[in-house]
Amino acid sequence: MDPYLQPRKDIIRCCRWLCEHGYFGSLLSAGGNVSVRIPGEPVLVITPSGRPYMELAPTDICVVDFDLKPVAGQHQPSIETAMHAGIYRVRPDVGAVVHTHQAFASVFALINQSIPALFDEVALAIGETVDVIPYAFSGTPELVQAVRQTVTNGCDCFIMKNHGALNLGATLDQAWKNAELLEKTAQAYYHALATGQPVTTLPDDTLRKVRALRESRSL
Repeated sequence: MDPYLQPRKDIIRCCRWLCEHGYFGSLLSAGGNVSVRIPGEPVLVITPSGRPYMELAPTDICVVDFDLKPVAGQHQPSIETAMHAGIYRVRPDVGAVVHTHQAFASVFALINQSIPALFDEVALAIGETVDVIPYAFSGTPELVQAVRQTVTNGCDCFIMKNHGALNLGATLDQAWKNAELLEKTAQAYYHALATGQPVTTLPDDTLRKVRALRESRSL
């Protein structure tokens, strides 16, 4: 009996949806990556490197510890595995990571611009501001360090400069939903900026309420 079968199946289900809806850049893509932390263990389950997501089977999904030592799986894990492990080390509240190349979030990755708090339900779900993680080449220690330093702000979505987006959650379903919320917000913000009109952000009293509600949930 595979002790990691369910998270492996969950990752495949998530990846297929993300592929079909363009979150990895193309239907045939192997770009982006998805992982789940195993509760109570310094272990994560993550997508393999270079294998099309629509063709994955549970045994293709890799299992490694936080030091990147293999636990189970027949393929090389994602090149970004160290980034995922780094997030789990500095964010104990995070149980899943969804790294995407989603289109509208990627626009802001190219113009190096954060996304402010625009909708109260989105800010409550992902945090006040979608910050930009400084650029570093994929799979490098420099990228791991840049990610670790930025994600400690407590928010759950980030723009990766010249790269894509990073979506976190206590569960895989939550990280997956946050990716969708980020794309909705990025798309709306892009079109609002294109009008040339001033873009209204949430008022300070709403941000204080959002901050208090998010803090109370983390207690």
